[in-house]
Amino acid sequence: MVRFIVQALVTMLGLWLSSKIIDGVAFTSTGSLIAAAIILGIVNAIVRPILVVVTFPITVITLGLFLLVVNAAMIGLTASFLGGFVVDGLMPGLGAAIVTGIVSWIAGAFIQDEPRG
Repeated sequence: MVRFIVQALVTMLGLWLSSKIIDGVAFTSTGSLIAAAIILGIVNAIVRPILVVVTFPITVITLGLFLLVVNAAMIGLTASFLGGFVVDGLMPGLGAAIVTGIVSWIAGAFIQDEPRG
């Protein structure tokens, strides 16, 4: 549970930074930002694995770059579920996917996994 909360906070930071850097990504309120981070976490846990398997041949052909499109689609799907989160097309979605991915990657370097026992 703690890991989900930390991941949601990191995602929230990435989405917030995306809205500041990328034209076409916007939130109407802080509540929308919080809801978007939670919904994106759920979408990434349920829909993304299915989409990754279905698009595996394209991902192999593009040497993994198609995963950016998959991540952008997950952000777009989240925006379609949530009225207070706007992504105006594929390019802002790709930008948001890149920014959110970089933030998650940097945060992952500082956050250690819980020991399993």
